[in-house]
Amino acid sequence: MRSIGEMARDSGLSVSALRFYDRGGVLVPAWVDPVSGYRWYGPEQLEEARLLARLRRAAMPLADIRLVLAGWSGADTGLVRELLRAHLRRLEAGLSDARDEFSALRALLDSREKPMPLPRTDVVRLSLAGPGLADALDAVRFAVGRDPDLPMLAGVLFDIEGGSLDVVATDRYRMAVARTGTGGHDGGRVQVVVPAPLVDAMRALLGDGEPVRFAVDGDRVTLDSGSGQTAGRCLDHEFPDYRRLVHTPEGSQAAVDTAAFRKAVETGPVVAGEPSGPGEPAAELTLLQVTGEGEVTLGDDRGSDLNQVAVNRAYLLDALDAGARDRLTLEIGAPTAPITIRRPDDEHTFSLLMPVRLDD
Repeated sequence: MRSIGEMARDSGLSVSALRFYDRGGVLVPAWVDPVSGYRWYGPEQLEEARLLARLRRAAMPLADIRLVLAGWSGADTGLVRELLRAHLRRLEAGLSDARDEFSALRALLDSREKPMPLPRTDVVRLSLAGPGLADALDAVRFAVGRDPDLPMLAGVLFDIEGGSLDVVATDRYRMAVARTGTGGHDGGRVQVVVPAPLVDAMRALLGDGEPVRFAVDGDRVTLDSGSGQTAGRCLDHEFPDYRRLVHTPEGSQAAVDTAAFRKAVETGPVVAGEPSGPGEPAAELTLLQVTGEGEVTLGDDRGSDLNQVAVNRAYLLDALDAGARDRLTLEIGAPTAPITIRRPDDEHTFSLLMPVRLDD
């Protein structure tokens, strides 16, 4: 007999998915302890669970999966084969439709393609407080993208406008924004994407607390501090319009003691999510919810409570560290809306974490 955790490990289905399939009568445990409620699965159910995992990865509807499981071990496999063929035809038709839509989208992009841009001619010179810039970079560095197919996310956006500098980073799954004051620039808005290694070199020069000078000259940026200078080229890519991405639906807010909450997340319950890639381990997800009393609770099973939001635990811990305050405010809305982590004393510095969809 296998426990639900062992079955999840051996089958490729998450614990939450196994519970869901039990409640739906798709894969019912061989025995449930009447006292503890623990689920136990028989040896023969491992093959069924692995089959179920394959069918779900192939996006087969649950109604068809029920019939496949029911007919899998029978002598007459005709129904199973026909169900597999029918689903494959649906997938091929859907792929064909998707290709048509993407062809149309590419045509739209081609029709609005801009001429080859001229070399950048921006010249901006700023004075900044070293500690303020260091704090801003520390608040966003964790969210820089690493996907080689998305080079425009492999750096930090420096967004200069008026008397402020916003720094922004995102890897699609999380976004971090921070602001610091500037002096010496009264022109229009200027944006440059500074590659991550150059950002790190800049941060290394901000340790003595002195004012620093930041300059943009065409496609080149320079940072001068009392302890040295670093310079390099900006990324030749356009950063997405982050201001559109930070307008999220309002959710329930809860103030947390950062150290205590971090420890609770680090040691608390998790559910298994999908691996981030082939050969990668399953992601550990934390389930969060704000109670009516304004407290954040951590769950170990989504169950029938659809108000819980699943988030990558490692990403949540990174965001709490980057918050760099004794107390932070969590804003949690619908399970499909990003979780926002804010500093109570700084409305312009915050992180967004995308929720993770749990297995059905």
